[in-house]
Amino acid sequence: MKKYKRKISFKNLTECFLCFVIILYIFSCSPKKVAGKNSFLLTSNHAAPDYSNLNNWAAHPFKKDPSDRIPAPLQNQATDSVADVFFIYPTTYTDANMKMGWNADVNDDALNKKTDNSTILYQASVFNNHCRIFAPRYRQANLKAFYTSRKDSAEYAFNMAYEDVRNAFEYYLKHYNNGRPIIIASHSQGTLHAGRLLKEFFEEKPLQKKLVCAYIIGLPVFKTYFKALQPCRDSTSTGCFITWRTFEEGYIAPFIEKEQESAYVVNPLTWTMSTDLAADNLNKGGILKNFNKVVPGIVHAQIHGNILWVNKPRFFGSVFLTMKNYHIADYNLFYVNIRENAGTRILSWQRHTYE
Repeated sequence: MKKYKRKISFKNLTECFLCFVIILYIFSCSPKKVAGKNSFLLTSNHAAPDYSNLNNWAAHPFKKDPSDRIPAPLQNQATDSVADVFFIYPTTYTDANMKMGWNADVNDDALNKKTDNSTILYQASVFNNHCRIFAPRYRQANLKAFYTSRKDSAEYAFNMAYEDVRNAFEYYLKHYNNGRPIIIASHSQGTLHAGRLLKEFFEEKPLQKKLVCAYIIGLPVFKTYFKALQPCRDSTSTGCFITWRTFEEGYIAPFIEKEQESAYVVNPLTWTMSTDLAADNLNKGGILKNFNKVVPGIVHAQIHGNILWVNKPRFFGSVFLTMKNYHIADYNLFYVNIRENAGTRILSWQRHTYE
């Protein structure tokens, strides 16, 4: 397991809060109307990534990257990890002008820095105590693909993105896995691709025996989506998936109201699908923008229909937080619980496999 030390500069709490709000605004995936009729005609001719090149991995055990960092006071175990996580990051290509076309170029330095310093740091790092982390760069679809009326353009964009994810996973299996147990983890657009990956490589296939679990967060997993793959029923279940979408309690977004199907939701404070309220004392800690501290009890959580309801997060300055869709914080609000649960499920997988 990789380790390196890095000094963390402690800024005042007000700045922390302001930065937290800014990053929520920048990366929020709430629907937006954008101008430009001709933007729908754009295509992306960027070359497919070569996954033998470490530059085409946002996180990889053979290089230093933000997924290695640990917020104080957490510490990594000294033992080597026995499992891998294949992490598929969410949409960071949010440029309304779509300067790279429908799909991002994996060689765009500015976008790569944005990806690495957001989702790789705040989401992928949650697994670094128990797993080697593999997060491929891919020609992600622009945010507009989720909202355009041009379904052909969206399909084109998402298929190109999934092609890269698929190729990266095949490269990982051939060159790095060596029979190790696997966690699939994702958020938002990444979950769209993770669902396809689970269907193609795991569901009712030999590789499902290697699946510790799948944390497929931030998009709905409707109950008709998988044929055989099941949601996790408790904190130790393996070969299953975990999913939720986080909103402030009492709020149901318009797009949620329009959903015609029932979706699975697992509460990350209990790891069950019970609709009972999980008190905030079960929340072992969330993280904020500066990634320099853990905030225990930041939210409680309760399943409500297709979504997970939480209270307004508790941290200095949160009184000014007005948004009710906590999509960007799906991982952050339950950081320590996810971190510990990954280890619990790996141990459970080992017991079931080797005993």
